[in-house]
Amino acid sequence: MADVDSVSEALKAISVSTDLVEEELKPHLDTVLAGLLEKKKDAAIEIAKSGILPSLAQVLLRKSSLSCQVALVVAEMAREAAVRESCIEAGLVKALVPHLDSNNEEMLLNTGRAIGRICFDNAYQQDQLVQSGVIARLVSIMREYPKNDPLVNVCLLALCNLADMDCAREALADLDVSEVLILQLRRAPDAERRHVILEILGSLGESDALKLQFAESGVPEALSEMIRSLQGGDDPHDFCSMKIASNLIVSLLLGDESMQKCFGEGSGVVYQDILSWLQSSNTQLQLSGALAIANFARNDSNCVKMLELGVVPHILALLEKHVDEGDVSVQHAGLSALRNLAIPAINKVRMLEDGVTERIKSLLRTDMPPVQFKLLGTLRMMVDGQEEAALMLGGDAVLLARIIEWCEAKDHVGVRGEASRLLAALIRHSRNPEVVRAVAKEGGIQQLISMATSEHVIMQNEALVALAIASALDIESVKDPLRDAELLPELKKILEDPAAAVEVKFSTLGLICTLANCSLTRDELISVNMKESLSKLTDHSSSKLASQASSILNLL
Repeated sequence: MADVDSVSEALKAISVSTDLVEEELKPHLDTVLAGLLEKKKDAAIEIAKSGILPSLAQVLLRKSSLSCQVALVVAEMAREAAVRESCIEAGLVKALVPHLDSNNEEMLLNTGRAIGRICFDNAYQQDQLVQSGVIARLVSIMREYPKNDPLVNVCLLALCNLADMDCAREALADLDVSEVLILQLRRAPDAERRHVILEILGSLGESDALKLQFAESGVPEALSEMIRSLQGGDDPHDFCSMKIASNLIVSLLLGDESMQKCFGEGSGVVYQDILSWLQSSNTQLQLSGALAIANFARNDSNCVKMLELGVVPHILALLEKHVDEGDVSVQHAGLSALRNLAIPAINKVRMLEDGVTERIKSLLRTDMPPVQFKLLGTLRMMVDGQEEAALMLGGDAVLLARIIEWCEAKDHVGVRGEASRLLAALIRHSRNPEVVRAVAKEGGIQQLISMATSEHVIMQNEALVALAIASALDIESVKDPLRDAELLPELKKILEDPAAAVEVKFSTLGLICTLANCSLTRDELISVNMKESLSKLTDHSSSKLASQASSILNLL
């Protein structure tokens, strides 16, 4: 046991010695080390103040037989944040780095701990370490001593601290680090080790180059295997590991090439495991599963293949499980997956035949704006170009009443916008007078009129086209709301507005043309002096616009 006096004497002896032989220096180092290991109050600070740090750096530079002991002294000192800057100033980091090339495992362990602690949370020093080539050495040490757990742990913690740096990622991209990390993930003795490895993989996976490298070297499969091995337990640490790993797989799927590698034409191990997550009782795995399917559905061929392989019933079952008091994130992700799957036209027809629209209508009772938003977007995608689907949904009074209610959602502008766009889509794609009457009966024409004066060009266009179609199909259902809303003066303003987009003006002309063909509304067009606005457009730079304006003038 080292008392305060003996430590002070040892420090004094080391500080005044300029040429102490190693045999004489060793007992003094033993005393200092004992003081540190006994965690004596302010021991590290006293050592730093004593002035011995440059002497310790000299011992390390000489690579003497005491280097291992000195590295341990420095490692124990550097537990104390207050002395780290002094260690740097004394040149200890530069003196320690060459010892990472040692073939002595104890020396490597002490050196790694010392450098790691001194440079913790010091961006400049960490950058200097990477520039000195320390990354390659850390990976090599793990390859050479894969079963030395304390040493592996030091290397993993160091990589974890450095993995956010671009220069470190570049260095690691050339080293096939995934092979080393997979090995250590499979032999990780506890959740703490797993989490360090997962954190490294997460940081490195933000690089597109490493995403692909990870996919090609089996990282997603290793993560999936780890999740399989942890399922069924009730340890919260295991749940945490599964959450991190499943999120990591989803993030790796954001790269197009890595996503295709994992999909493997629908027969890949990772894809098969993801399907099982959809049926899991673990909400986190359900969420990651739905997000992963939405990612796989980023290209049409994958969408068609997944539909053939029967993914949709799994998603629908998941959505139905969460419809009452369920998880909003899972519902949101599930609807995103369905929406993406419905993008190819061939899938829309198949999903309609399978009764998908009927089943997702059960979600109409949700009160959660994010779910409402996604549900409306999914239904809109389902009717896009699909007359039968638009006819079926457009004739559903309960659905229409809910859509109209959401058109007036006060607290969520996204829900309002999507609800209005779905109304317009039902008319545009069904082109059916029964749908127009059903929409009008629920007060939907007023919503389309509001949408027609929106500041969003796409929404304006969709509303104007829907109103033109509705007017052509059943003017009786449309004329009163148009008059009550005083839409014609608004249309006149659009035509005369120099800032209005050409496509919006063209859609406006489409609606005016329909109204000009009807005796019930032609006189109203004349009464607001629409001819004047049309005359101004006859020499517009867009020949298409000018021609349409001339045609309508002739009608009037």
